[in-house]
Amino acid sequence: MPATPDLPWPSTPRESTDAALPARTTSRRSDRAAAAARRRRARTAAIRRRRLFLGIGAVGVLVASAVAFTGNGGPKLSPQRARIVALATGQLGYKTDPPDTYCNRFSAYWHAGATDCPNSERDEQWCADFAAWVWRQAGVRFVYGLGLDDLNASSASFYLWAVAHHTWHRVGSGYVPQPGDVAVYGLDLTRLQAQHVAIVAGYSPGARGPDVVNGDGERTGFSVVESGTDQYKSDLTENGGQLAGYVSPPPVPPAHRRN
Repeated sequence: MPATPDLPWPSTPRESTDAALPARTTSRRSDRAAAAARRRRARTAAIRRRRLFLGIGAVGVLVASAVAFTGNGGPKLSPQRARIVALATGQLGYKTDPPDTYCNRFSAYWHAGATDCPNSERDEQWCADFAAWVWRQAGVRFVYGLGLDDLNASSASFYLWAVAHHTWHRVGSGYVPQPGDVAVYGLDLTRLQAQHVAIVAGYSPGARGPDVVNGDGERTGFSVVESGTDQYKSDLTENGGQLAGYVSPPPVPPAHRRN
């Protein structure tokens, strides 16, 4: 996949990524991490059981899916969309640290989530933080924060952002998902909640859903980055929310395009 260099970004206080994370003593870290792990295990034990290593084979499947998309009459991928797919697939196999927690580096990048991890990671469910990280590294312009049209750790924030920026495509609208989109699952408009988001890596004509890369996936392990094929339900072992639609990254302004 062709790569696009990161675009320069103006720093903002809430998006700063160079602030030091709070230090923790060993005993305090141990007590708080153990308590948090017990709460999380009770919350999700019924739907998170197995761990499976995802390596080069999964990357090959998703890259082939993106190539097939362009070869089956789909539009040629822009450098930015190609970079989104490359960045997402490059994280396949990542798992949280410690592995039975939600302590992850993508939330830490945004300085979001609890600071009860025994390292520099941050603790929260992180599928949206992962998708936002991939988009940011690929040069997609957005604000990470708590505004109505900001992206954040809430999966529904992608829907709200897309509506505000006119890039929302609901299932059934006739839109063909493109690599680099974000798929939204389990959207509940009455409560403005969503169950999951994932990076679209490809789509096969006639499939019920796209091929995706899931951050905070739980089908093959506890809180991992994993692939999904024809994923029309969210990446859960039970009661996965249905695919609701897609969020497209906005076109790159001409002044910021790279050859």
